Amino acid sequence: MIGSIIAAIIIGAIIGALARLIVPGRQDFSIGLTLVVGIVAALIGTAIAAALGLTNTRGINWWEHIIQLALAVLGVLLVIQMRARKSS
Repeated sequence: MIGSIIAAIIIGAIIGALARLIVPGRQDFSIGLTLVVGIVAALIGTAIAAALGLTNTRGINWWEHIIQLALAVLGVLLVIQMRARKSS
């Protein structure tokens, strides 16, 4: 359990950066916030994958990473939306 949480945090940093690259346009927020979005998405994505029974695989668990990335993209879009409302 602890190992999977640590892995989700490390993967979350990567997932957050990938999500930011996927979302078109300029994102005006810090790298730290990007990492937080990625880590939260990775943890939630891991929980969803576990609930769906997708975590018992050998090697790379692509379904889990796809869920994590989708959540991170949604998180980045949410941050952009919140920043736009705050600045207007």
